[in-house]
Amino acid sequence: MRARSIMVLGTSSHVGKSLLAAALCRIFAQEGYRVAPFKSQNMSLNSAVTREGLEIGRAQALQAEAACILPSVHMNPILLKPTGNMTSQVIVHGKIWGTLSAANYHLRRVSELFPLACESYQTLAFENDVIVLEGAGSPAEINLKSQDIVNMRMAEFADASCILIGDIDRGGVFASLLGTVELLEPHERSRIAGFIINKFRGDIKLLEPGIRLIEERLGKPCFGVVPYIADLSLDEEDSLGLPALDSHSDTSWQSPGTPSRPLRIAVVALPSFSNFTDFDALRAEPCVSLQFCRTPDQLAAADVIIIPGSKQTADDLYWMRSHHLDKSILSHAKTGLVVGICGGMQILGTEITDPHKMESSSTVNGLGLLAIRTSMRPDKMTRISCGHLLAPSLFGQPLSSTDVRGYEVHLGETEYLEGASPFARISADGWNGTFLDGCIADGGNAFGTYLHGIFDTDSFRHSFLIAARQFCHLAAPERLEDWRQRREQSLDRLATTVRSAVDLKTIFAFAGITCNEELQAKEDR
Repeated sequence: MRARSIMVLGTSSHVGKSLLAAALCRIFAQEGYRVAPFKSQNMSLNSAVTREGLEIGRAQALQAEAACILPSVHMNPILLKPTGNMTSQVIVHGKIWGTLSAANYHLRRVSELFPLACESYQTLAFENDVIVLEGAGSPAEINLKSQDIVNMRMAEFADASCILIGDIDRGGVFASLLGTVELLEPHERSRIAGFIINKFRGDIKLLEPGIRLIEERLGKPCFGVVPYIADLSLDEEDSLGLPALDSHSDTSWQSPGTPSRPLRIAVVALPSFSNFTDFDALRAEPCVSLQFCRTPDQLAAADVIIIPGSKQTADDLYWMRSHHLDKSILSHAKTGLVVGICGGMQILGTEITDPHKMESSSTVNGLGLLAIRTSMRPDKMTRISCGHLLAPSLFGQPLSSTDVRGYEVHLGETEYLEGASPFARISADGWNGTFLDGCIADGGNAFGTYLHGIFDTDSFRHSFLIAARQFCHLAAPERLEDWRQRREQSLDRLATTVRSAVDLKTIFAFAGITCNEELQAKEDR
């Protein structure tokens, strides 16, 4: 192993580990180091696809972006995708390894999977100067520690110094920091170099007495206090980062409004909602008000209803019917716009069968808006795809661009029925020829596609919004976002904020590397 390493641990889930790891990746890259992220095991329904068509956690793809490198399957060798009933689909090195119960996985992961994670770490370590590791949950989950492969066992293998992150925004930060360290074994505590308090709002002077006391109790230094950073427009790893489903405070949904009002987009928040980052770019547009919805009342005022990806498509369709969302969507489709992404497209078809019992043991009728039917297959399709729409219009409105791009992550194989109109023709690296994707409904006001991330491409998203607003008799957008530029600005803003908030000179030293002269002079001042 050649690279030096540093590890970001948390007192619990959603304390900001992923974004602080991304910040360190960007800072190390800005200082001229070859840096790569690493998380041995991730549990998330948000995934990304590498150029080779291999599936990894979305957080590591974001961290690779922060490090200015392409994502690799070695950055997240083990990905768990919960399937319900205390089971998860286990993805190893980007491909399905099996579906295991929590108990079975717990028994097998150290002996069978940890060596594979170590191999991936060594691959990255040989190619880079520094590795930024990320833990999962808390390293002090004492009921799971004996079989844990993502926190202290991985830190020991990588010989990594660890930074412990506490989230002050949720309260109890000092107790959570102290409790975490106290529950570690002595040799594990020695790896904790110091701690960072994250998501702080308020007067830092009021916090300082607590910091001094907790430093004394822990015998560890505080590396800094990172302020709460609003509107970052960066990927959330899990559903804890979603806006509250009942917080529909946007008044534009309460009244008819004017032609210049935002386009109201309702995304159905399915129980097995996957890849909710598909909608980050839409949420960032000033001409859009996007809400995550779970009741017919919440859908009633929408201009566009989107059914997103699902890890358990048939189960989510049953859930929709039990909550009468199917009737609301079919009623809306008579005059409004409907979109299905991946599993959402399958739901909009006529039928979903699962002969191999990959997700369900039954056949279920879809909503019937699209002339397609889907059969679940054992092999998952994972690839990055691009192409163009087959028609120069959308929702009956002409388009300035018909280019599409995204990535596919699905088990289903979809068959076109008589009279079906495919949505796009696409191609993918490593695949010969071109393929048909998606489907458009008769009348043109509903479509589906397998392409996750389709709204991340500015040209398609802009064309989609202009066409949707025209269909809904709304004024053209006054301004449209450059999503790639916004993400780069957000990553730079994150790195700049962390730079100014933490003791980078000491963090660099614990990582086993040195600051360059400009950074060291800045820190010394």
